[in-house]
Amino acid sequence: MQSTVNYLWHTDDLLGQGATASVYKARNKKSGELVAVKVFNVASYLRPREVQVREFEVLRKLSHQNIVKLFAVEETGCGRQKVLVMEYCASGSLLSVLESPENAFGLPEDEFLVVLRCVVAGMNHLRENGVVHRDIKPGNIMRLVGEEGQSIYKLTDFGAARELDDDEKFLSVYGTEEYLHPDMYERAVLRKPQQKAFGVTVDLWSIGVTLYHAATGSLPFIPFGGPRRNKEIMHRITTEKPPGAIAGTQRRENGPLEWSYTLPVTCRLSKGLQSQLVPILANILEVEQAKCWGFDQFFAETSDILQRVVFHVFSLSQAVLHHVYIHAHNTIAIFLEAVYEQTNVAPRHQEYLFEGHLCVLEPSLSAQHIAHTTASSPLTLFSMASETPKGLAFRDPALDVPKFVPKVDLQADYNTAKAVLGAGYQALRLAGALLDGQELMLRGLHWAAEVLQTTCRRTLEVTRTALLFLSSSLGTERFSSVAGVPEVQELQEVAELRSRLRTLAEVLSKCSQNITETQAGLSSLSSELAKSRDQVHEDRSNQQIQCCLDKMNLIYKQFKKSRLRPGLGYNEEQIHKLDKVNFSHLAKRLLQVFQEECVQKYQASLVTHGKRMRVVHDTRNHLRLVGCSVAACNTEAQGAQESLGKHGGALPGDEAAGV
Repeated sequence: MQSTVNYLWHTDDLLGQGATASVYKARNKKSGELVAVKVFNVASYLRPREVQVREFEVLRKLSHQNIVKLFAVEETGCGRQKVLVMEYCASGSLLSVLESPENAFGLPEDEFLVVLRCVVAGMNHLRENGVVHRDIKPGNIMRLVGEEGQSIYKLTDFGAARELDDDEKFLSVYGTEEYLHPDMYERAVLRKPQQKAFGVTVDLWSIGVTLYHAATGSLPFIPFGGPRRNKEIMHRITTEKPPGAIAGTQRRENGPLEWSYTLPVTCRLSKGLQSQLVPILANILEVEQAKCWGFDQFFAETSDILQRVVFHVFSLSQAVLHHVYIHAHNTIAIFLEAVYEQTNVAPRHQEYLFEGHLCVLEPSLSAQHIAHTTASSPLTLFSMASETPKGLAFRDPALDVPKFVPKVDLQADYNTAKAVLGAGYQALRLAGALLDGQELMLRGLHWAAEVLQTTCRRTLEVTRTALLFLSSSLGTERFSSVAGVPEVQELQEVAELRSRLRTLAEVLSKCSQNITETQAGLSSLSSELAKSRDQVHEDRSNQQIQCCLDKMNLIYKQFKKSRLRPGLGYNEEQIHKLDKVNFSHLAKRLLQVFQEECVQKYQASLVTHGKRMRVVHDTRNHLRLVGCSVAACNTEAQGAQESLGKHGGALPGDEAAGV
């Protein structure tokens, strides 16, 4: 046990360790409140006095919800070591979140936006106080779960921080290799002498790497063998990166450098958010400080993202769910243009369904008039143009599943199990997304069919009313002479009018029959859709995958414990080998379920959806033609009635003429 005047802790409660200090979980001696204490070691006192006190001074001047709070500076009772008493964040760091297999391919969109909001707010507070952090990385961003269950991320570890105005430079080098600005990397890691001065924008590079890591689960710049083993190539990648590129990879030894200008397909962020984020990453991951954005532009652009609201739009024709980010004060016209950018469906061809009803969006109104949407309850976009469904684009998780080495290697086995488990969680998410996609397709088609049924009923009602009117007109026998017109001529004109009315009646009768047949076809389609939806609701592939993951997780946790041991006894080693075999079988079963139950069913549903969409489009176009025919017949019938009226005065059925 160790203690200060007001706090005590057990040395086993280690939260983190660095070159100059260790961080422990501690308790207030009076209240029992949990805190984090940073205890400085002997090496820390070898630093200049100015450097030793810098962290205390920086923390004392900072006060923000996204900066870890400093409660007190005390000393240990025996060794008189300096101790920083700080806010305890029980949920670990952003790094520990990203190290979890569930987040092997990055954070979900909502959580990423929380990280972005917190980091931007924390960095803005630093800048307002003239502080440059110099060691931004996921490990220095702590996570706290608020009372309402929401994540709060806080910047910590200001050991490398110092006060610096925007126009000032510094020469000393701090930071962590993978997140260092290339100029600092060259001096600190490669030990190459150079006299470059560094400004506050070096934090922007580190933020860029951190945000890429949070969005994808991996680092943006990866030489063959990894950043720590291939430092020269690591430096080459970061310094030779073309403008606009946000990632660079070397896949084989001495191989070419491959550049990426977009986030990988495995990224869990929507295309709508990616399109907003990528330009920011491209402009802060810029090696030339003269070309790199300044903090003002970075804060302006990130704030622009964070101030937007998201609307979920499911394109029924494409079978793709889109996230559309716009400002709440934007007009619906801007929303329609944003949808066009993602779907290539022109605003004039966009029609929307929401919760089973047509949703008319007036372009001049504010976007605040659009209904609240979620991923499970989106606006359904019905395009007037027919197209082949694209469906969800994804990478097969099986491509990211490594194999165990034959021998027992505790660290390697742990790493392999972690990677396989990460791919398994990706398969689970994709399985859920594929199932949700099928539900949205079927639900949207059902709504479209219902709207068409409503159109049928209305058109049929108009048609039958017109037929009733024609029947009444044709049933009239009397007429009176019109002055100056010979009686025979009048009879001929009346006969021609009656012939026209009979022809119109025949056309309308066929229209009525046609609509009735269309209704029957739509009813049949609705029955098919209901059966398909029942099948989707009864699908248990997700549960099968989850069951495999639960069993794999138990083995993974055992491997995680075992890797910390120097070795295993004979019996333990045999159990470890059997666990590897079992783990591999479970992974194989998981991927089999994903491919055979999820992917194949989804692909089949896309084909069926395409056929049904063509039926819906054809039916819709047919109903429009029928509607036009009925309207034309009505107009012609009214003209004929007026002509007959000249010969016979008021005719039975006149009251129907206005329908």
